[in-house]
Amino acid sequence: MTSYSTKLSSGIGHFVRTSGRATGLFALVLGSFFVGSEAKAFEKAFITTVAASPPPSGAHQLCRQYSWACSSKRSISLTSQQEMQIIRQVNRRVNATTREVADQLQYKTRERWALPTSRGGDCEDFALLKKRDLIKAGIDPKKLLIATVLDRSRNGHAVLVYRSANGDLILDNATSRIKPWADTRYLFLRMQDPNQPRRWVGVYGSS
Repeated sequence: MTSYSTKLSSGIGHFVRTSGRATGLFALVLGSFFVGSEAKAFEKAFITTVAASPPPSGAHQLCRQYSWACSSKRSISLTSQQEMQIIRQVNRRVNATTREVADQLQYKTRERWALPTSRGGDCEDFALLKKRDLIKAGIDPKKLLIATVLDRSRNGHAVLVYRSANGDLILDNATSRIKPWADTRYLFLRMQDPNQPRRWVGVYGSS
């Protein structure tokens, strides 16, 4: 006859063995879930490109007018911290020192992409100036992509995308706060191709 203590010991051992396997399986499933969730979150941190697209109407001569605006040649290597410090400084300075002037007032035309004049410039002019100054400061040109969007009022707007290691950040003349693209509440339409900035791509990004 098996004693009560023997049965108890056997029962405890069985529970530990089976629960150990269950715990291991649960941990494996849970780990896979979190890895998958993190991967999806990482993907969402970047604007999704859909297909090749013609450039915005004012940007057809952009590469001819400003070769650096379509450059993909990297100059120097910077750490992420160094890049972010430069990004903040240039974004703040350009927003603080450049006046907003519509193309219609300045050029008597609806849309013209150009660096700001002494009078100022509109949204794409801000984006161009920031891109030029950031490239001069050593930021990889492939990380600096001009994008066209519809703003919160669903008016046409242009911003500069900084493709950081952790996601796309937006440099906007409407605010000096640098935000992840998904926090802007903009509808993203087109963007310079990250692989070849001379080309443009349609994007899908409703933040």
